[in-house]
Amino acid sequence: MRSLSRVTTAGVLGAAALALLTGCLGSSGSGSGDSGGQDANRNAEAKKVELTFGSNSVMGGKSSAGATFISDVLIPKFVADQKGKGVDVTVKFQGDGSDDEVYKQKLSLDLSNKSGPDLFQIDGIWVGEFAQANYIKPLTDTVGAAGKVDEWDGWKQIPESVQALGSYNGQRYGVPGGTDGRVLYFNKKLFQQAGLPADWQPKSWDDIISAGQALKKLSGVTPIQINAGTAMGEATTMQGVLPLLVGTGTTVNADGKWLGNTSQLRQVLDFYHQVYSTGLGDPVLQREAKGRDKSFAEFAANKISILLESDYFWRSVVEPKEGVAKMADRDSAVGYALIPAAKPGGGVKGQDFVSMSGGGATVINPNTKYPQQAWEFLQFMNSATMVKESLDGAAKITQRSDVNSEVLKSDPMLSFVAEKVLPLTQYRPGLAEYPKVSAALQQATADVVGGKSTDQAAAAYQKAVETAVGGKDKVASN
Repeated sequence: MRSLSRVTTAGVLGAAALALLTGCLGSSGSGSGDSGGQDANRNAEAKKVELTFGSNSVMGGKSSAGATFISDVLIPKFVADQKGKGVDVTVKFQGDGSDDEVYKQKLSLDLSNKSGPDLFQIDGIWVGEFAQANYIKPLTDTVGAAGKVDEWDGWKQIPESVQALGSYNGQRYGVPGGTDGRVLYFNKKLFQQAGLPADWQPKSWDDIISAGQALKKLSGVTPIQINAGTAMGEATTMQGVLPLLVGTGTTVNADGKWLGNTSQLRQVLDFYHQVYSTGLGDPVLQREAKGRDKSFAEFAANKISILLESDYFWRSVVEPKEGVAKMADRDSAVGYALIPAAKPGGGVKGQDFVSMSGGGATVINPNTKYPQQAWEFLQFMNSATMVKESLDGAAKITQRSDVNSEVLKSDPMLSFVAEKVLPLTQYRPGLAEYPKVSAALQQATADVVGGKSTDQAAAAYQKAVETAVGGKDKVASN
């Protein structure tokens, strides 16, 4: 679940649906039971245990590979491991294949009724929302004393920045799964023609603009393409606004308030204005429904020089054999660089370089009858051995540094993300209002690309956010 679908679910939440959904999820598992206020060590010595594991994946359908791994590898190996400890464990996989928002609603209904799977996977941006609703609790509450959770050796292999994917308000609610990172891609062939270095690493936004101006001299080439507008949806926010925003030294939600019409927002919109009002970027691509796909194709055809994207672009878009926009010479023609802060040291936490990442986490239902065994399952599935097996030979960035160093050693780009990007990355806030704020950010960029001034776009954004989050007092402005 890498992105949050925004699907209308009217009619799903009626009384009849409530009975149906709570029957579909968790009815046959041990998730149903007393409230999470029980002793965290309840049933700790049980020799016969039943657990359920929920995920929005299904064999032969959505995220089929993940569902197959859970059913055919993870569960059987965990059962065998527990058998060796004298415990008879049955684990039932509750797979789903819904749109993300529909799945979220189903899961929320179960959890609100203190039902649902014993463990389940959720998008990282749902963690805070579920925590606020008391659907999930800190692992130290669900499992027991902080020492028990903190002593797990797996934490040492998960960078603190990545642990944030399963955390809220400084507390761990779950263990993050695989993640990703965003960088600036550039076409080395076009750079050479423009007299730019093959090892380009901009240190500021001015450096990006300067490179764009040099590339503008090339005929038929779009120098810079940064996702913008509403047609690209969340891609605009994650591959555009948020990486730029953290480069100004702030985040979309800071100190309990949402980003409003601030100097940092205007700085971001000014950058968009520099790119799209001066011919460095193609504004038409940002208005088209398939604009992002077209930008991929144009980059692969040597018509776009600089593109801000995630590692997905490298491994699935321009991948030489199976990519959707294959580049036979990818390994020699495509360069990648860290995203610079607006100015050196001007990024969030005083960083010179920044990024954004996404991903999911696995959490424990606080109502489980078997919290200790659920914790053992969570540790087992996030062990180096199981994380590596879940890849099934593919080169993908995982949550664990030790696994990454092994499985990515033959791919310098993915190693670059794992080693250089993940330690400095940021994640979206897991709060219920975020999707509406994200939509307002997308509209603000659309306004600028469409010709409105930064001040006009920022003022309209301020009003939209105040409406989205329930009042001016919840929005920062300056």
